[in-house]
Amino acid sequence: MSGNERQLLRKGRPLWLSGASGPPLLRYAALKDRLEADVAIVGGGITGALVACTFAEAGVSVVLLEGARVGCGSTAASSALLLQEPDHGMAQLAERYGSRISHRLWQSSRAAVGDFIALLRRRRIACDLVERDAIYYATEAAAVERLRRELGFRTRAGFEAEWLTPGAIRMATGIAARAAIRTSGSAQLNPYRACLGLVAAAASSGAQIFEGSPVRRITPARDRVRVHTASGHVDAARVVVATGYATAHFRPLVGRFRMYRTYVLATRPLGRSERKEVGLGDVMVWDTERPYHYARWTADHRLLMGGEDRLVEPGQRRGAQFVRATADLRRHFEALLPAVADIPIEAAWEGLFALTPDSLPYIGPHRRYPGHLFALGYGGNGMTFSFLAARMLLEQWQGVRAADHHLFRFGRLR
Repeated sequence: MSGNERQLLRKGRPLWLSGASGPPLLRYAALKDRLEADVAIVGGGITGALVACTFAEAGVSVVLLEGARVGCGSTAASSALLLQEPDHGMAQLAERYGSRISHRLWQSSRAAVGDFIALLRRRRIACDLVERDAIYYATEAAAVERLRRELGFRTRAGFEAEWLTPGAIRMATGIAARAAIRTSGSAQLNPYRACLGLVAAAASSGAQIFEGSPVRRITPARDRVRVHTASGHVDAARVVVATGYATAHFRPLVGRFRMYRTYVLATRPLGRSERKEVGLGDVMVWDTERPYHYARWTADHRLLMGGEDRLVEPGQRRGAQFVRATADLRRHFEALLPAVADIPIEAAWEGLFALTPDSLPYIGPHRRYPGHLFALGYGGNGMTFSFLAARMLLEQWQGVRAADHHLFRFGRLR
């Protein structure tokens, strides 16, 4: 990924990077050699970190190449809600693919969250990980019936979920909503620390990590690929492209994604009485609006508020859009949680993400690119799908054929 592309990934100073007085120092050297590996990974965000850790633990020789610094792109811009639910609900996915596939997609997502939590705990990665219930709420009357239909799909598929009345919602969240679904099993964390910890875990299992090593080109050669940087290259049996979206290297794939900017606000740390006045309990909340809004508490008791996603279009004035979107986001939450109006915002930032037409990622090979495996287009649920991608790509590398691979293939959309 080039320096210009890296600059597009986020704007503002994310909360997760604010502990340092400036950009973190390089933790890994740049590639200045010719190396061989089973697998080369392009991208040092949470996806690349998970792929590197998963492959290295399985005994695969891995080289990870990050153009700038590990975890400082889209990962650092994440609000890090580790949700079981894809962006599209079970009912919406059933309309496209049928109930059986919809159920399986959700089962895969739920399993990925549980296994991701288990990995972080097993490797003792300090990233403020905590499990939280998620409350999916509707403030508009027109959305209540859709929410009830969604609950029906979930319960028939064996997912435990609780229907909340307006009084129960207000007690749990402080929000005046008409109805909500409450589920357990989701989690939240510090995405930057998680990424650094996973990369360190990969290195401890034998992976070679290089920062400051943007990939210039990738060339296939017989049954291998060569990944070129400015001052070295890696010859590998496979290359995993974990850049989040199709970069300039893969222009034929660009049309498969729509690019969005998402916005996040963080307050200063709040005391117990202030948190009580805000009214949000120890849960993660998100709404049925599109684009949706979400909120959660951080480990140091800051209120994190996100949403107001905007489609990236030619000719946009990014700075002006940032000002408008963050102002709209603040107004939304001041109306939702009135006590927020009296609380200063200490950090505001935006991130870039790619969305596919069905909100699901592309995971696996593409016939146009021999020797390549891709993990792209996670939508708003990148943490969950990143883990799913790492597991599926390892299975594909090992020659394991699973029905789930078909669900995320490039050819699924017509």
